[in-house]
Amino acid sequence: MKITEQIKQPIAYEMELFEQKFLLSMSSKVALLNRITHYIVNRKGKQMRPMFVFLVAKMVDNGQVSERTYRGASVIELIHTATLVHDDVVDDSNRRRGFFSINALWKNKIAVLIGDYLLSKGLLLSIDNNDFDLLKIISVAVREMSEGELLQIEKARQLDITEAVYYDIIRQKTATLIAACCSLGAASVKPNSQDVDTMRKFGELIGMAFQIKDDLFDYGEEAIGKPTGIDIKEQKMTLPLIHVLNNCSKKEKSWLINSIKNHNKDKKRVREVIAFVKDNNGLEYAIGKMKSFQNEALQLLNTYPESEFKSALQLMVNYVIDRKK
Repeated sequence: MKITEQIKQPIAYEMELFEQKFLLSMSSKVALLNRITHYIVNRKGKQMRPMFVFLVAKMVDNGQVSERTYRGASVIELIHTATLVHDDVVDDSNRRRGFFSINALWKNKIAVLIGDYLLSKGLLLSIDNNDFDLLKIISVAVREMSEGELLQIEKARQLDITEAVYYDIIRQKTATLIAACCSLGAASVKPNSQDVDTMRKFGELIGMAFQIKDDLFDYGEEAIGKPTGIDIKEQKMTLPLIHVLNNCSKKEKSWLINSIKNHNKDKKRVREVIAFVKDNNGLEYAIGKMKSFQNEALQLLNTYPESEFKSALQLMVNYVIDRKK
C-alpha cells in the first residue's frame, strides 16, 4: 500500500463524504462556472490539506468529527484552490499537476473571476454557518501567504538575504496554510482549546520542513537523478544557497551573486553553482534544519495518546521528509 493511502486509511469514510460536500459547495447557476469547477475537482492532487484537517480533528477529539470539520476542510480547499488559480495567472503558467491550468484553457480574465468566485464561496460557507473562528484562521493564512509571496519578490532583487528572512518567507508562503489546516481541524471539534494553538504550531513545523525538502530537490536527488537548477534560473533564494552565501569568502560570494543575477540561463554556470553549494555543505546544513523541524513536530504529537489518527499524522510528517517529488 502506498504511504499516502496508508495515511488516508483512518479517514477514508470522511474523505469520501468530504468530496461530495466539496463539489456541492462549488455549485453555481452559471453553466460555464460549473464546467470549470468540475474540471478543477477532477484534477485534484493528493489532498493533503483536508487530510490534515480530518486527522487532527479525530486525534484531538477521540475519533470524532463534526459538520464544522467538513465545512472547515471545504473552506480551506475552496480558498486554496482560488489562490492556485490566481497563482497560475500571476506566473503565466500553462500547467498545473500535469494538466492544463484554468488560464491556459479559458484565458486570464475567466481564471481571475473563477478565483474570486471560489474565494467568495469559501467566505460565505463560513459566514452562513457562523463559523467565524474558522474563517479567522483561514483569512489570516491567506493574508500571510500574500505577504510571504511579496516579501520573496522584494528580497529576490537583493539576493543577499539572511536565514532569518528566508524562514519568514517560507513560514508565510508555505507553512501558514498547513498550520491553518491543523489548527482548523482542532478548532472544528474543540473551539478555543489549547489544541488549536498546539496544532497550529505542529502544522507550521511540517510546512517549514516541507519547503526545505522542496529546496533540496533543486540540487538533485538519487531518485530524480540530475539536479534541476530551476530555482537558480528563477533567482529563488533557497536554504542551501543562503547558508553557503553567508559562509563563504567575499570573492566567492560576489562570484555566486553574479552567477545568479547575470548568468542564470547559462547551464554550465548553473551546474558550477550547484557543485559549489554541494561542496560547501549547503545540502547537509539544509537537511539538518529540515530534520530539526521534523523532530519538533513529532515531539508535539507525543503529547497526545496513541491512536490510528496520531500514527497517520506521524506517517505524514515522515512522508514530507522522505517523499521523492
